[in-house]
Amino acid sequence: MTKGPISQFVLHHYRHFNAAALVDAAKAYETHLDEGGKMMITLAGAMSTAELGISLAEMIRNDKVQIITCTGANLEEDLMNLVAHSHYKRVPNYRDLSPKDEWDLLEDGYNRVTDTCIPEEEAFRRLQKHIYELWKDANDKGERYFPHEFMYKMIKSGVLEQYYEIDPKHSWMLAAAEKNLPIVVPGWEDSTMGNIFASYCIKNQLKSTTMKSGIDYMIWLSDWYRKNSAGRGVGFFQIGGGIAGDFPICVVPMMYQDLEWTDVPFWAYFCQISDSTTSYGSYSGAVPNEKITWGKLDIHTPKFIVESDATIVAPLMFAYILGW
Repeated sequence: MTKGPISQFVLHHYRHFNAAALVDAAKAYETHLDEGGKMMITLAGAMSTAELGISLAEMIRNDKVQIITCTGANLEEDLMNLVAHSHYKRVPNYRDLSPKDEWDLLEDGYNRVTDTCIPEEEAFRRLQKHIYELWKDANDKGERYFPHEFMYKMIKSGVLEQYYEIDPKHSWMLAAAEKNLPIVVPGWEDSTMGNIFASYCIKNQLKSTTMKSGIDYMIWLSDWYRKNSAGRGVGFFQIGGGIAGDFPICVVPMMYQDLEWTDVPFWAYFCQISDSTTSYGSYSGAVPNEKITWGKLDIHTPKFIVESDATIVAPLMFAYILGW
């Protein structure tokens, strides 16, 4: 593939330290796919609110990722940005805000994520009324679905199109829904939509069993991994830390150690973009070699860590992989 200007800039200037790690990891990602491997991308933090979808959607459309694991926040916040972008409020001086300033934002219906405030009424409530109808329909029929499956149903129904406020091609959830891309959403319960679902269960309007859980996701993931890890294997590209990374990477030792399926291959590639420190027992900041002792990575698995800001690094790596 002939590389475009962004890739050429990266290759020319990024020669040392974290910059060199970025290039090495991107090249190895590309090699992994070229050799027939598959890739999981995991999304922690507020990557959707950071509008990572601008580049991630292209990765999905171009078959550069075969499965995504994300937090419930990233699942919903991509759609919130899609339907309420003009109502978002940016606060460049967020470091200077007083408790009173924060309270005023809350009173005005804003929830702040660093320098970006999500509008509750236009974002959360706009999705809520449509997703509730799908939850209630499944509940009444005794059907059960995963959180992302309900989101896919809502997207494919077309009910959100009336609200679109950004170019749809910049939504990674729309791109994923078009391809019916597998998504794993561990800990969905702590997201806004998870809290809303719980509130309906407390009011006895929905049964908690209508929503498939993290255990259901792990069972499903074990089957997916078994079916897709032949040949070059499945790679693991981790953005941030937390449950988005910790949950899916454990599927390998779970199968190997707990199920005693000793033919299960290790993850075939590993890269993490992280700003977490390696001290104080941090799982998110653990260096890749530590994962060998947990039965997640092999001695020979290509391993990379880019210690930097994912909102800067990930789009550059995606641009290289896409040949931009």
